[in-house]
Amino acid sequence: MEKFRYYSITLVFICVIIFLLQLSIRGFTDLFILNIKALYGFQVWRFLTAIFLHASIVHLMYNLLALLIFGFILENKIGSRNFLIVFLSSGVLANLIAVNFYNSSLGASGAIYGILGCLTMLAPFMGVWVFGIIVPMFIAAVIWIFGDILGLFFPNDVAHMAHLSGIFIGFIFGFLLWGYKSKKEKTEKIKIPEDYARAWENRYLKS
Repeated sequence: MEKFRYYSITLVFICVIIFLLQLSIRGFTDLFILNIKALYGFQVWRFLTAIFLHASIVHLMYNLLALLIFGFILENKIGSRNFLIVFLSSGVLANLIAVNFYNSSLGASGAIYGILGCLTMLAPFMGVWVFGIIVPMFIAAVIWIFGDILGLFFPNDVAHMAHLSGIFIGFIFGFLLWGYKSKKEKTEKIKIPEDYARAWENRYLKS
């Protein structure tokens, strides 16, 4: 069985540390934010590093809360290695799309929406708190998608295209990982204490 490595919690700490660096080092954010330099300046690291940057403490807190809750659930379902692949791949691919729509962007939202999309595929009926009520995960996903589509027509500081890209990339990962949980449960052995087994053998198998 794969060791549970708590990558979701580790990523939270990484984001907090990087945010402190953003606050304390002048020009730090500009070196790693996603902008046109990632494409035309061949500064490809920005597609990855921008995931861990945040614009404000509120932006950071919202993302980290979602990462802690949904990230931990997904990591438990698909394993730590697969979780990290979903998080990083969703974030980078969402940024590859977002760079064509925004002058600059930053934040873990694309990666987190990848987690949400993957969870929607793997646990569509899991209860989620949305706007004061508990709804199935697939309904919550529809609400989030609809909200971001509306956001495209009313531009603001939110990178709605990154959200939409992330969640649809997450759907793809969820589809690819569909059989992981059931396969894991089928192959996982049930451990029975040896003394219980010996007692059963002595009682029922001895002639």
